[in-house]
Amino acid sequence: MPTYEYACKFCGHHLEVYQPITAAALTRCPKCKKAGLKRLISGGAGIIFKGTGFYETDYKRAPASAEKKTEASKSAPKSDTSKPAVTKSEPAKPAAKPAKI
Repeated sequence: MPTYEYACKFCGHHLEVYQPITAAALTRCPKCKKAGLKRLISGGAGIIFKGTGFYETDYKRAPASAEKKTEASKSAPKSDTSKPAVTKSEPAKPAAKPAKI
C-alpha cells in the first residue's frame, strides 16, 4: 500500500497517510476539521523490502568462469618483474624478389 501526502488549504497542516490505492482520498483535515484537505503529488519513497530475507539469486552475479579466473589470479605466485625478460631474436631475412613474367 502506498503512502499519500495531504495538505489542508485552510490551516496548512501536512500529513502522510498509509492507505490502499482503492481507498477514496481524504477530504477533512484532522487538525482544523474543515473540508479542505487535498492530496499532493509526491515523488514517493521508493521500494520498501519487507520479509524474512532475500535469496542469493535475487542479485546479478558474474558467471562462474569469471569467478574462477579472479580466484586463480589471486592465488597464482607473483613473478619477479624487476628485471626485463631477455628474448632471443633472429636476424631479419631479406625480402624475396618478385618473379619476372
